[in-house]
Amino acid sequence: MQTAAASNSDSAETVAKPQVVYRCKKCRRIVASGETIVPHEQGKGEECFKWKKRSDIEKEPPECSSVFVESMKWMQSVQEGFVEEKLQCIGCKTRLGSFNWAGLQCNCGAWVTPAFQLHKSRLDECRI
Repeated sequence: MQTAAASNSDSAETVAKPQVVYRCKKCRRIVASGETIVPHEQGKGEECFKWKKRSDIEKEPPECSSVFVESMKWMQSVQEGFVEEKLQCIGCKTRLGSFNWAGLQCNCGAWVTPAFQLHKSRLDECRI
């Protein structure tokens, strides 16, 4: 009987998580969703960008200012075969980020390859 009660409590705990959707801040068009996000492991932050890495001060890495996504149909310059280019919103042509098949470095210091980077400052994060 305890296993039946335990299974009922487990099913009650599995509540649907809100889905994250990213929209263009200017025209509110959906440009990415939680399923298309490419996770990356945070790097060592500013230490990765310093010349000769002089400072040994340990700091917590900053929060990423960008999200990396998979290649999508609305990315026209990707579809046209460019190796690297800016990413523009299909609706209002606002620059949302950039892409590079060789990879880009996040502000946290981590490299993402291939990189389709969208700047959080140009997006609205909505939970549905």
